[in-house]
Amino acid sequence: MSTNLYLEILILAILIILNGLLSMSEMAVVSSRRSKLQQMQKEGKKHAKTAIDLIEEPNQFLSTIQIGITLIGILTGAVGGATVAEPLSKILVQYIPHGDVIAVLLVVIITTYFTLIIGELVPKRISLNNPEKIAVKTAKYMKILSKLCSPLVTILSKSTDFVLRLIGSKKAKENVVTEDEIKLLIEEGIEDGTIEKEEEDIIKRVFRLDDQKVDMLMTPRTDIVWIDLDEGIDELKKKIIESERSIFPVARDDLDNVLGVVQTKDILSSLFIDGDLDLESCLKHPLIVPENLPSLDILNRFKENKEYVHMALVVDEYGSVEGLITLNDILEGIVGDIPGIDETDDPTAIERKDGSWLVDSGFAIDRFKELFEIEEEMPQEQEDNYTTLAGFVLSYLGKIPETGELFQWADLEFEIIDMDGHHVDKILVKKVETSKDKEIEDENIEE
Repeated sequence: MSTNLYLEILILAILIILNGLLSMSEMAVVSSRRSKLQQMQKEGKKHAKTAIDLIEEPNQFLSTIQIGITLIGILTGAVGGATVAEPLSKILVQYIPHGDVIAVLLVVIITTYFTLIIGELVPKRISLNNPEKIAVKTAKYMKILSKLCSPLVTILSKSTDFVLRLIGSKKAKENVVTEDEIKLLIEEGIEDGTIEKEEEDIIKRVFRLDDQKVDMLMTPRTDIVWIDLDEGIDELKKKIIESERSIFPVARDDLDNVLGVVQTKDILSSLFIDGDLDLESCLKHPLIVPENLPSLDILNRFKENKEYVHMALVVDEYGSVEGLITLNDILEGIVGDIPGIDETDDPTAIERKDGSWLVDSGFAIDRFKELFEIEEEMPQEQEDNYTTLAGFVLSYLGKIPETGELFQWADLEFEIIDMDGHHVDKILVKKVETSKDKEIEDENIEE
């Protein structure tokens, strides 16, 4: 084989490698996360800003890459077909018929194979393994190449925009990270071990909290412990000691006639300093919020409250008190139950030895769905706007149930364990085998 043939093969190899570098740079920039590049920029990584600029100007960058890959493809075909195939055909025609055609086919097959492996697949796989790192390393050279190809890129960009307008394609909107994308990133982080399960739970609760109204976290009116201003001192002491709470709504005759809220520390201060209790002087103005207020908005209300009272009374459209919500309720909505700081007797769910759950009727429906891993909406959840398990029972049955009454929804069986008058008190919930589960089990046995 002549020296020229070796040189032509070397040129082909260089062209294929250049194609691979362009493909790797393209995939790296396209696959890079802007947030990671911004973090690398803050850490002082050179050319991270250049990589971000390439992402923000995809038309310029992609046009440059396309020009380079197209030119390399043309040159590869010319060198392979016109030069390498010719000497090979001279050898083959001496031994087999149609050797010239076979020589061209061999060169095309071999060139295509190495172009796909070395020039496309391997570089792209490498860039996907660590796109941000490769994007930063190649950004400088891609920027230089973009400037060199700028005149031609401008023509191609204008032509591309013109064709897009002709077919009615609109300019892409700014890439906004959605809640679902964040959840996918969290799942990836858990698989990689960079995010703990507890962190995932907190993040998911924050998203869920943003969708909840205060009436889903509040203590309902029937469970509020409040102080009547006309009560005697002995009854007041008994109520404070038995409730073990630190803040109370104060009203006269009826909770709707609320006068304010009082903190036990102010009551103690009044007793220790003055020797007598002047309850009215200890009153502070409570927050009054509507029942449809988003739960996260109450945090801003607490921060803006100059009285530093982290309790809000929840009222309906007629101004009647429906419940109360505290800072602890919001905190537990984010991190889960915190024993020892709860100011109210939260409804509970207790697992029994047989796997069933004894659930308080006031157990929040969102917590119930989380406990039993229910992802879809429960029946009439939006229409009836119920927020507790008791609300679901009443909505589903359409009547006041009786003690011992059973019903089933999906793969859950509900039994009314205790009624307090017309109020549902305790509910026993357990999973039951459905016909669909039975079919899956039978299929597994057959396999």
